[in-house]
Parts: sequence; C-alpha cells; structure tokens
Amino acid sequence: MLAPSDDENDENDEKDPITVTTSTTTPTTLDAERADLDAERADLLAELAAARAALIKTVQGLGDEQAGERPTASTLCLGGLIKHVAFIEEGWMRFVLEGPSALRYDLPEGVTWADLMSGTAKEFPQWAIDSQNNFQMLPGDTLAGVLEAYEQVAARSTEVISTVPDLSATHPLPEAPWNEPGAEHSVRRVIMHVIAETAQHAGHADIIRETLDGQTSS
Repeated sequence: MLAPSDDENDENDEKDPITVTTSTTTPTTLDAERADLDAERADLLAELAAARAALIKTVQGLGDEQAGERPTASTLCLGGLIKHVAFIEEGWMRFVLEGPSALRYDLPEGVTWADLMSGTAKEFPQWAIDSQNNFQMLPGDTLAGVLEAYEQVAARSTEVISTVPDLSATHPLPEAPWNEPGAEHSVRRVIMHVIAETAQHAGHADIIRETLDGQTSS
C-alpha cells in the first residue's frame, strides 16, 4: 500500500489553536433521542455519537500544525485520524444506500493486489491514493475544516440511519482481499462496524494526544 510521506510540517506554519466543543446539541453528536426513532436506532445513533465525541475531544485546543504531528512510532496524526474516520463513515453510508458499487476497489490494468499491498505497483488506483491522503493533514488542510467536514458526514449518517426502511436489509460486500467471498453486511452491522472503527481510532488518538502534550481525553 502507499507509504505515508515522512515530510515534517514547517514549524512556521502553526496556526492559532482552535476551540473544539462536543456539546450534545451539535451535529457531531446529533440528536439520538428523537421521538420518532425506534429504540434500536436511537441506541445506535447514541453510541456512534459518543464514539465521535471521544475522537473529537482529542483535538481540543490544538492548532493545525499539532493536528498534523506524528509523535508516536506510528505514522498516524490526530487530524488524519479524523479525516480517515469521516471518509470511512461516509463510504459505509453510501454502501447502505447503493450497495457494493459504493465501495469499489478496482485495480489498474496489469496491477495485482500483491503489487498494491507491497507498494510496488506501477500505478495506484485513485481510491488507494484517497485512502492514504485521508490519514494525513495535507497542504491546505485545517483542523477547523476537517471538523466541519466530519460534522457534515455525521449529519448525513443520522439522516440515513433514521430513514433507511430496514436495519436488517443486506448488501454483498465488494470484492477485495479483506472481504470474505460472498459475505454480506446488513445495515445494522454496517452501523456497528462504523461505531467500532470510530471507537478504535478514538483510542489511537488519545495515545497520540497524550504523547503530544500530556493531555488525555478521559
């Protein structure tokens, strides 16, 4: 797979820290207790909102440069984690509505999965480039912009989860080495997967933040 850039951020590019709020009335946490939702949908939305809030809390008071720093042994940064989670959530919500065509993993002609995974492919598909870029704070990215985009994704997810006719409806997973051939995901399982992914990365982000300046989200 594509290797993240090792370029360090220019120290002179640091922006003023921004204040991040996680009020339960914001689009980030959403209104999971709407009266018109059944109990299961309300519970799923509440858990997803809690996982998002835990992730967002890890960037409280940081500036753009700090959001792009990689202070641990991994190549992960806080802003990149939020971009990645937003990218994943948006893609899975499209899968709910459109099926496997929303998550296609086509390869360029003459490129194999072995080439791609080893980083030796002569050409990388755009979806792989987009995926790698979403782990990084790229030139022009701001923490405020990343958070605003995440809120928009969250609002769209609430709309989808609230209105999709049947949580048990299934779609086949797209063809990819990490998906079992013939496997299917229900809407319910998709939502649970997004919750788990968000919570997992919130834990990663908490470690990065503590390494960065000693602050924790707990």
